[in-house]
Amino acid sequence: MHHPGPPRFTATGRTLELAPTDPDPEATYRWRVETAPLTSRASVDDDPVEFIVPDVPGTYVVELDAPDGTHRQTIRAFPGDLAPAGGAGGVSGASGFASGSTRPTGESGGVGGSGSGAGSGGSGGGRPRIQLHGAVEGDEVVVRADPQPNPNSDRPRGSLDVEFLVDDRDDLGGRDVTIDGWELRVPVSKLPKLARVHAVAVGESYSVPDSVAVERGEITSSGRVDAEGHSSADADANVSVVRLNEPPEWSTEATLYEIYVRGFASDDEESDNTFEALTKRLDYLDELGVDCLWLTPVLQNDDAPHGYNITDFFSIAEDLGTRDDYEAFVDAAHDRGMKVLFDLVLNHSARQHPFFEDAYRNPESEYYDWYEWQESGEPGTYFDWEKIANFDFTNLEVRRHLLDAADTWAEIADGFRCDMAWAVSRPFWTELRERLKARDPEFLLLDETIPYVADFHDLAFDMHFDTTLYFTLRQVGRGVEPAEAILDAVEQRTEVGFPDHASFMLYLENHDETRYVVECGDAEAYAAGAALFTLPGVPMLYGGQELGQRGRRDALAWGHANEELRDHYESLIEARNETDALRYDGEFSRVDYESESDRVVAFAREDGQRYVVALNFGAEPAPVEFGPSVENRDVVSGEALEADERGLYVDHVAVLPVGE
Repeated sequence: MHHPGPPRFTATGRTLELAPTDPDPEATYRWRVETAPLTSRASVDDDPVEFIVPDVPGTYVVELDAPDGTHRQTIRAFPGDLAPAGGAGGVSGASGFASGSTRPTGESGGVGGSGSGAGSGGSGGGRPRIQLHGAVEGDEVVVRADPQPNPNSDRPRGSLDVEFLVDDRDDLGGRDVTIDGWELRVPVSKLPKLARVHAVAVGESYSVPDSVAVERGEITSSGRVDAEGHSSADADANVSVVRLNEPPEWSTEATLYEIYVRGFASDDEESDNTFEALTKRLDYLDELGVDCLWLTPVLQNDDAPHGYNITDFFSIAEDLGTRDDYEAFVDAAHDRGMKVLFDLVLNHSARQHPFFEDAYRNPESEYYDWYEWQESGEPGTYFDWEKIANFDFTNLEVRRHLLDAADTWAEIADGFRCDMAWAVSRPFWTELRERLKARDPEFLLLDETIPYVADFHDLAFDMHFDTTLYFTLRQVGRGVEPAEAILDAVEQRTEVGFPDHASFMLYLENHDETRYVVECGDAEAYAAGAALFTLPGVPMLYGGQELGQRGRRDALAWGHANEELRDHYESLIEARNETDALRYDGEFSRVDYESESDRVVAFAREDGQRYVVALNFGAEPAPVEFGPSVENRDVVSGEALEADERGLYVDHVAVLPVGE
């Protein structure tokens, strides 16, 4: 179906992209504004991919004439002064890179450095948040909204409004829906096979939307939730309610590990290909305790060893092996209970891609319109990168080509790590998500968005690079910020509008960044590593991080491993796996503590049992006094901490149970 997708929430003056899904480049598509507020002059042109700028608050309906019929999409536009700050709507602009990066610093969503593209709007209190819950109650399905004010807002929760929209794609009549404040009700007898409900909270600004799907008929394996967020279905009505923005359960409990494919096992001279060499390292990774592998790109490229300049989106790089070799590696990982993430690069191709070579300075080329072009005749790109060229996502052939490529590799992978997600059309990500989740609800979508953007959790990505925490850990490690700044970084997720169900990938380094131990030091690396496994989120290690590797993309120095650091990471992984409070569902809060050093920070995690975590970025053990009464045996090391009248002495990390 070519329907353009779910309804949209926006603010006046913001530009929205409109595009058919599952596009046929040979077909004819026509847009028009079917209804709009009385004084609006908003319009669209005649291209298959169009843009609309709502100019008056209210409800707009656009229509798309497509080969399979006419489709309607509803747009709810709020007053411009309710717009979230920054780039909440689509492509967020150039991406900023933080300390330690090899790439230059830009801006994203109107904010530089490590901030967010979605901050406060209106009177400055910040974005509210919302979560939808649904259940069958008697002869009705009830969808309840749980709106929450921004932590920086003085607005009481009860003053928040909720705006619901029913998905235009579903056969649910407006007369069959009753909305009363924070509740939407539908008689079970009026339900179609599928009905999707979307909503935002409205206060000083409007929230990131949340969505549920009400499914009737054959109960699917995609999961369903009741009003408390637990699995539920009404046996008589055969109705289930599915939360659409929940990350796959397996992903929230994983420990990720990035493999730089041309360096991780390059010391192996006996294997027939790189994938075979990587397979030999799987037992090592299994023993370490990681269970999700992100491989840097494995597609044919322009011979840059990082692989991000792709010349063929459908072929495995010849220097790595064949598709059969890659599939054998994935199968071997699956045999060990590991998931594999495919690094999906969609924003650009290499300039050595045959399509670009044909198009360059050749307006008559059939591929000329596949790319963005500057007035100089050079392709559009970011940061003056000289070896790539940005695709033009207003071209249906581009969208078709990249959707087909994603389909190809989704058959093998368990998820996509999406490169430069901020630079790709937002509606395209939503289309890709729905396309993939329809086949496999457990497929993971992880975005690289620097700085992170809260709106990317709306029917786009399951998990987000926590770029703010990354930047803060670098600042703390270098002594620029006190250790307590880490707590501010974690709380910023909520302050910029991420909903409570958003998932974050925590990292210290990757193939783009200077090694943390090089920039910050040995003691700092131990504490920062512990932060990944004790703060709320999903930890990720970059290949060699656990060995004390100092080169960013060098062959791993397996023979010079820091065994003490490796043991440290093994203990951290084990502690997180065995301590529910340290995992995804564990609550995070501040605690009272006193230390002589600003290199020390403490916080609490709780899931049934409460624990206090202390991190020490200093070179020497530091005494810490805690407000809560804690036991002095550390969960990570299994050893009792030394103590005197100044407190308990924390080396790099201590996870201490709170006593009765």
